[in-house]
Amino acid sequence: MEKLTRGDLMSLEQYAEARPAFKARVIEHKRSRRVPLGTNASLYFEDRLTMQYQVQEMLRIERIFEAAGIHEELDAYNPLIPDGTNWKATFMVEFPDNTERRAMLAQLVGVEDMVYMRVDGFGRIMAIADEDLERSDADKTSAVHFLRFELTPEMIDALKSGAALHAGIDHPNLVVDVGPVPDDVRASLVADLD
Repeated sequence: MEKLTRGDLMSLEQYAEARPAFKARVIEHKRSRRVPLGTNASLYFEDRLTMQYQVQEMLRIERIFEAAGIHEELDAYNPLIPDGTNWKATFMVEFPDNTERRAMLAQLVGVEDMVYMRVDGFGRIMAIADEDLERSDADKTSAVHFLRFELTPEMIDALKSGAALHAGIDHPNLVVDVGPVPDDVRASLVADLD
């Protein structure tokens, strides 16, 4: 999948006009890119469109219009676009109550390394977490992590031939196995693969 360039972005003025329709398009697109992992965690799979939206929003919020600032945003978000042999996802631990969330984040240290995807007929694809910076320490994990799942050519072929896709977490304090994932999510993720 191609990375974003400055030429792919709208100016602040253009984005202000296009934002309502663009935002609606992205929200609809994201519906087929979310995999709930139980009731308190989710994977939000990123792609070129979700990252274009993120960059446009950051430019808008921070009122960035100079080339250097735009390139900084592109450098920050382009690594979250899949490369054709992988999926990239934002993993979120979601507890609405602040006290409960803090307690659970302390119990879930290392959970980001225990998230997996699985193609029928193959072993688990364990997440490679937080390649940009560490988001956990010995006392607690973060509520947000960035994950990469690397697939083999055989897994990609199997998915393109219709193999089911599963997801899960295998942490001592949070065991979840989801699957097969819904067809629309599976199709959206298969489209990310070369």
